[in-house]
Amino acid sequence: MESIEAEGQLRAAELGAAAPYVSYPPTPWWYAPSVGAWVAAMIGTFHWWRENAGLFLGSLAALIAVELVFVTWMRRRHGALPLPGKGTPPAEIAGVWREFLVALPVIALVVGLVWWPAGGPAAAGTAFVLVTAGLAVYERRYAAAAARTRARLR
Repeated sequence: MESIEAEGQLRAAELGAAAPYVSYPPTPWWYAPSVGAWVAAMIGTFHWWRENAGLFLGSLAALIAVELVFVTWMRRRHGALPLPGKGTPPAEIAGVWREFLVALPVIALVVGLVWWPAGGPAAAGTAFVLVTAGLAVYERRYAAAAARTRARLR
């Protein structure tokens, strides 16, 4: 009887520790394309780097301001955002994070390889497609991992 009670308490503690990672509302449909557009716009600002420093710096400042507003909104919507390196995520979530962190430099490399011969606009378009698609895949995989974690801990 005590082992059943202890097992229940252990599961409750694990569920509590996992809660910041598994109790998010789903992201809105526009989340992935918005992030993709922001990344594409960030790459696009480098078109003005040497031609018009004022326009470049103004665009960069505007994009950073948009990002700060977006992150503030996300924090209010989700509460405290779990970040890699902060706390210990459940194994299911940690696996999805590892895949995400491996994909980031691959996407950056592909965008760079497009930028080199084809230029900034092609790189911005490539970034939009890869970031939007990659983030949509990540969101689905994260939701599935969170569901598996909740099921395992209940």
